[in-house]
Parts: sequence; C-alpha cells; structure tokens
Amino acid sequence: MKAPLLDFQLITDDYPYELLLLADETRVAIDKYLSSSDVYLVKLNNDNVGVFCLYHQDAETVELKNIAVSEKYQRQGIGEQILTHIKKIYYPKYKRIIVGTADCGINQIRFYEKNGFQKYDVRKNFFIDNYPKPIFENGIQLKDMQLLKFEF
Repeated sequence: MKAPLLDFQLITDDYPYELLLLADETRVAIDKYLSSSDVYLVKLNNDNVGVFCLYHQDAETVELKNIAVSEKYQRQGIGEQILTHIKKIYYPKYKRIIVGTADCGINQIRFYEKNGFQKYDVRKNFFIDNYPKPIFENGIQLKDMQLLKFEF
C-alpha cells in the first residue's frame, strides 16, 4: 500500500482541538504547552487528518508533546509519516526527540519503538499528579509516564 501524500502546515492559531484531544485528555493540559510549541496541522486532500506539537526543551532536545491522527485515518501509515517528517525538520538542529506516553499504553510504546525510539526513563505518578480526574485506558488507570527518545 502506497503511503498517502500529506501536507504539513505550521500553524499559530485556530488549533484543531478535536484532533489534539485524541492524544491529551483536557484542553487545560493542551493549553499548557500549545503556545510555546511548534504546532503542525497535517492535511490530506484538504482534510485535517492529524496534528503534532513539538516543544523546544533545550539546545539539543525537542519534545513531542502531542501527536494525533484522526480515527478515520488511523492504521494507514500517517503516524509513521509524521514521525519521518519530524525527523527531517528537526535534524541536524537537534540531537534528540523525546516523547512521553502512559506506561500501560502498549500500542503507543510499540509504535514509537518501531520508529526508532528507545525507553529511557519513567515519570512516576505523572497522570495522577497532572490531571484533575483519573484517566483510564483499556480499563487500566494511567499512573506513570514512560519516556522514550530518538537519537539522531
């Protein structure tokens, strides 16, 4: 199957919260990083199919704060294309990309590992300390955040 041709647009307003909320639980959480991140809208034939946000953590590291693909377009290679695009635009300026996801998010962890990321740390009680209500995924309460990194 040939990957669809995507258009990546850096945006500074009119953020697609309907997509951002697929990867983060609340607008409050999203708004904490949105204005200080590079936000890209991903389009396919004029349809908004994805979004990603990257925060410049330091001179060598960029953090992927949010990556989401519309449910209608999932499992079509779009997420992998987004990661490939991120690697192209942030190398060689940065040495690494980091990302955090729920430690019980097996599919998400597998996705990142398949795309060259490696586990390197855990933020204990991240989801308990940073969200007002418990968050559940596949019947499991999210507690710890698994951190992964991609080194150029």
